[in-house]
Amino acid sequence: MHIADPAGPAPAAPQERPALVAPAPISHSLARDLIAMLRPTQWAKTLLVIPLPLLGARAWSPAMAGRAGLAVAVFTLASCVTYVVNDIADRRRDSEHPVKRQRPIAAGRFPVYGAWLYAASLTCVLCVLLIGWRPAGWWPAGWWPVLAYLVLNAAYSRGLKHVPLVDVFLIAVGFLLRLVQGYRAIGEPVSGWLLLCVLCLCLMLSLGKRRHELSVVDAGHRPSLQGYSVAFVDQLILLNATLTLVAYVLYLVSGSRFDTQAQAIAFLSIPVGLFAVSRYLQLIIVRQDGGEPVRTLFRDRILIADFALWVILLGAATVDTHCPGLGHLLPATRS
Repeated sequence: MHIADPAGPAPAAPQERPALVAPAPISHSLARDLIAMLRPTQWAKTLLVIPLPLLGARAWSPAMAGRAGLAVAVFTLASCVTYVVNDIADRRRDSEHPVKRQRPIAAGRFPVYGAWLYAASLTCVLCVLLIGWRPAGWWPAGWWPVLAYLVLNAAYSRGLKHVPLVDVFLIAVGFLLRLVQGYRAIGEPVSGWLLLCVLCLCLMLSLGKRRHELSVVDAGHRPSLQGYSVAFVDQLILLNATLTLVAYVLYLVSGSRFDTQAQAIAFLSIPVGLFAVSRYLQLIIVRQDGGEPVRTLFRDRILIADFALWVILLGAATVDTHCPGLGHLLPATRS
């Protein structure tokens, strides 16, 4: 007869828990890196600058809008080529930057030879657009601002970026070339006051970025910073902010083709522009922001609301000029 053990059954031996293994780092997908190297957050700069000449165009047409859209696409692609080449040239310095070291090439996730092949592929697509696509009334020589932009950025990447003042002026000239391309796309004469306004505005934004970089503890990633100081940059920022507003007012007075009633509406955008410049100065001086001008401009809700109001006012002035039949929608402007 079986007698039960008074002590009860022996407890089962505890099972050994599997050792905790650190999760493998999440790998960045190839598609994500390819897109990141094109910096899509920067594309808004081309989208905003090239269509500006449409504000003062004598007449609109579908062909004109198509050429302007093509100019935006071509210049965006050209800027993508320069971004990839610039990342290749700056990969060592970017690896020491607290933010830029996350870029695919600087982080070592994307090989250098692959980046060169990527840039070459983008250049081939760009050449196809420049040579093969010829809309009616368009001619290949009309693309000279794009070619000048590529040459300018090649010189910038090769060493001019390290020369104080030259670096920020070259960046601003790149935006002037975008604006000139917009004028050539729609077949209108270039407005000198608008060119000056865009030049000074871009200088102000670029200097704001340099000011932010001067506050970084380890700023050795950009040798040109040795030619700047916070006090010097602040003076240049204020100078260019003033010239931006003056040139904008003179453009509205003599450089645009708004009629009398539409010009009255456009003049309302002057205080809106003054507020935008003042707000940007507050962000870079008081809040020490401005490291990424595009993000600074498009992440601040106050600036976004101010920009929307500016678009509404200039849009209303433009519609009142080109579509006088819609003037009844703006009764306040009628005598």
